[in-house]
Amino acid sequence: MPQDAVSAFLLAFPALFSIVNPIAGAFIFREATGEFSAKDRHRLAGKVGFYSLLVLLTALWTGSYVLAFFGISLAALRIAGGIVLSLFAWNLLSAPEQREARKQEQAAPVASSDDVAFFPLTLPFTTGPGTISVAIALSAGHPSHENAWLPFFIGISVAALCIAATIWIAYRFADRLSLLFGTNGSRTITRLSAFLLFCIGVQILITGASDALTPILAGH
Repeated sequence: MPQDAVSAFLLAFPALFSIVNPIAGAFIFREATGEFSAKDRHRLAGKVGFYSLLVLLTALWTGSYVLAFFGISLAALRIAGGIVLSLFAWNLLSAPEQREARKQEQAAPVASSDDVAFFPLTLPFTTGPGTISVAIALSAGHPSHENAWLPFFIGISVAALCIAATIWIAYRFADRLSLLFGTNGSRTITRLSAFLLFCIGVQILITGASDALTPILAGH
């Protein structure tokens, strides 16, 4: 039984870590929250980590059932999520110009960090449609045998907890990572990460469109 949980953990953790990529995400997090104080960013990192854990556990335990209840296909989730993720990444790529224009146009205080903790920093940035799709695919592959079912979900739940902890740590020390790499290095990594995020969004969109069109084209 413990071996089954460990096997599930070793299956889920690398898959989730590769799609979340919290290390690269930390630089984008620092860029996207540059208007907040260090104290607010630290608190925001904890909120994003907690919300990410909730998203992961929800997707792992109930994702497929929720989609079925609302009649939403995985293809629709990927198409909508890919669009949102691509737009978010595009805005990050053009952040310097937008930020300077915003500073000139508004003298009012910036919005509370609580306003952006869940959207867009948790969804779609940190645990977006790609992560949700991977989590749902993992949960859909659970063993049918009753004795193996519980260890499997314990293993993938522990993996989700470790991913959330990694997100919190990486985002919490995003400032130190930025200082380590310097201003130019941080900007370069941020732009590269944002571009990769944009590519991931486009790929998710293409995958969703392919999933939706394949049955239609096969019928002709």
